[in-house]
Amino acid sequence: MRLVAALTAAALLATAGTAAAAEPKHSDVQKTIDELTKSGGALGIQVRIDGRDTLRSGFAERGSRKPVPHNGTFRIGSVTKPFVSTVVLQLAGEGKIDLDAPVVRYLPGLVDARITVRQLLQHTSGLYDHAEALPLDPAVFHAIRFKTWTEQELVDIATSRPLLFEPGKGQSYSNTGYIVLGMLIAKLTGRPYQHAVEQRIIKPLRLNDTVLPRATVDIPGRHAHGYYPDASGNVIDVTRLNPSWGGAAGEMISTTRDLDTFLAALLAGKLLKPAQQRELTRTTTVSPGYGLGLSVVKLECGATIYGHDGTIHGYASLMLGAPDGRRFELSVTDNGSNAEPGDAYRKLMNQHFC
Repeated sequence: MRLVAALTAAALLATAGTAAAAEPKHSDVQKTIDELTKSGGALGIQVRIDGRDTLRSGFAERGSRKPVPHNGTFRIGSVTKPFVSTVVLQLAGEGKIDLDAPVVRYLPGLVDARITVRQLLQHTSGLYDHAEALPLDPAVFHAIRFKTWTEQELVDIATSRPLLFEPGKGQSYSNTGYIVLGMLIAKLTGRPYQHAVEQRIIKPLRLNDTVLPRATVDIPGRHAHGYYPDASGNVIDVTRLNPSWGGAAGEMISTTRDLDTFLAALLAGKLLKPAQQRELTRTTTVSPGYGLGLSVVKLECGATIYGHDGTIHGYASLMLGAPDGRRFELSVTDNGSNAEPGDAYRKLMNQHFC
């Protein structure tokens, strides 16, 4: 089931049309995405390689021959998390947050007093994931598709359950951890976390097609439609939905071009001070494949890549980069089959980074 999820090392390695601007060297990538759309594994795919070359395959809507738009907007799901973690690390660099301080120092009584800011960023807090308790399955998603959730409601869902483990002693992906981080940013800046992301990242980098929709249900700009099967197996268009249940964990909308610009700046150290840049990709024995908002993955060929994936009803995406400057962004729109084209993703990453 495609929900907002992290790109852990295990997930990446196990799951991991016509080209308008594609160079011959990318013909293998074009072939792979064509195979994926023709087989029914996806309705449409956009790919951006190293910030320059764009490829696409498939269609923008079911029953239409209209191609997927170049640099179309799409829901990025959990690729929202690196934007949020970047703001938290910026605040740490400004001395406003101690990464190893308990969250309750800044937000009294909100979560278990042992949970630190770092543990939220690295998914080692033990905090239950509210998304596990919401009716996000296709059979029942219609009940909350347009519902607006508050951050406190989402946190209350998580804190009504016991911790999964003692903070810092394990790792379990928690969207709620990033909801709390959004609340933390708001507390320290005096404005909603969305404002901090916009002022600190989106505007300086001129990410003109990147938006934080809050409770807005529409996707702005040219975009492909995403689909999902309902309880009866009927395919429905879920392009319009209220992403507030994802919030700071997965609400954002962007393009492959904007994601490439953001990732290039982030990995080049243009958004963080040196100390926080080191923290960004630092892993631990408890969290061997995840830094502070970025996955750190070694591919089978030995190449190390950094980035994140994102999934939300109708859409899936990847944002990946290597230390040598190579980058790869991918947007997939679901045709309603709810397929999991993990082998194709792994093949695409190996084709580019290996």
